[in-house]
Amino acid sequence: MEEPMKRYGVGYALAPKKRASFIQLSLVNLAKERGIDLIKIDTDKPLIDQGPFDCVLHKLYGDDWKRQLKDYASQNPHALIIDSPESIERLHNRISMLQVVTELEIDGQMASFGIPKQTVIYDAKMVSALYLENEGLKFPVIAKPLVADGSAKSHKMLLVFNKDGLRKLKPPIVLQEFVNHGAVIFKVYVVGDYVKCVKRKSLPDVTEDNLGRLESYLSFSQVSNLNTCEKNDDKYYKLMNLDDAELPPLSFLTDIARGLRRATKLHLFNFDVIRDNRVGNRYLVIDINYFPGYAKMPNYESVLTDFFWDVLNRNDKGIKSLTKGNCEKEVRVLIGNNGCGEDEGALPVSPIKMEDNENPILV
Repeated sequence: MEEPMKRYGVGYALAPKKRASFIQLSLVNLAKERGIDLIKIDTDKPLIDQGPFDCVLHKLYGDDWKRQLKDYASQNPHALIIDSPESIERLHNRISMLQVVTELEIDGQMASFGIPKQTVIYDAKMVSALYLENEGLKFPVIAKPLVADGSAKSHKMLLVFNKDGLRKLKPPIVLQEFVNHGAVIFKVYVVGDYVKCVKRKSLPDVTEDNLGRLESYLSFSQVSNLNTCEKNDDKYYKLMNLDDAELPPLSFLTDIARGLRRATKLHLFNFDVIRDNRVGNRYLVIDINYFPGYAKMPNYESVLTDFFWDVLNRNDKGIKSLTKGNCEKEVRVLIGNNGCGEDEGALPVSPIKMEDNENPILV
C-alpha cells in the first residue's frame, strides 16, 4: 500500500491587506497538492497556543509579536521562522538598508553597481541648498521618510527640484540623489534561491533645461506604481520606453541577490534597481523591501510552493551556498546631523494626488 503523503503545516501571520493579496486560492490549492497546508494564525490568540507549525511565515511587527515568535521558537526548536525580526528590522531604516549593498563584493566584469548618494536629515535647520552641496548632492533630490516599515506613509516621497521645496520638508528624512534612468525601474524578486526581474514604469528623466522651470516639488508614492495612475496620460506613457528597456544580466542580478541574502539573512525580499544613464552598464540599488507583493510576480504560486517545499525539506541552499561576492568603492553613504549608518516645459507627470498633511515628510 502506498504510504500517505507527508503533510507540512505553514502558519501565516499577515496583515489583512497582505493576506488578501498573497493568500490566493490558487496558491493554497497548489501548495496543498504538494502536501503543504497554509494555515491562518489567529493574531488575537497567543501564538504559543496554536499549531504546531513546521514553519511560521510572518510580516507583523512590534515587541509583543517578537516576544511571541521567540517563545514559540524556544518551545518548537525544529520550526522554521521566516524571517527573523532582527533581520527584517534592518530594512526599516533607509540608511542601514542600503548600507547592506555597500558591503557586497560581486564580480563586476559585465556591469558595476552601487547606491545613490544620500544623507539623512534630523534637523530642519540643516535642510538647505548649501548643505546639499557640501554633501555632494545637487537638485533634483528625492526626499523619503527615514523609516521604511511597509506602511503607506513610509512610501510617500517627494522629488524636490529647488530650495523652495527643501523648506517644506519635515525631518527625519533621507535625501537621495535623483539619477536619470530612462524612466524604467527593475524590480528584482527574491524567493530563497529563486530570482526574477521585471520591468516597471518610473519617474521620467529630468533635464537641466527643465529643472529651472519646475515647481518646488512633486509628490509621489512608490515609483514603480506610478503607471496605475498615469497610464491614461499618453505623453507620460510614451516617455517610459518600457518595451525597449533591456533587462540587466540575470546572472549579475542573481549574484547581487545572493549577496544581499547572505548579508541580510532574509529569504523573502525584493530590491529595486535603476540603470544610471550616465554610465550604461552601471546599476544603482535604490530600495530593498521585505516580503513584497509577490502576487504581482509571474507564476508566483509555483515559485512560492517550490520555496516552501525546499525549506521544509531543508533543500534550500540558503546562506551556506553563498560565496563572497564588490560594490563600487567610490560610492558613498552620506550620514548627516550626527546620524549613524554602517514608486515640453514641466516634468510630464501626473503625480499621485494627496493632501500635504497626509505626507509625513511635509511640514
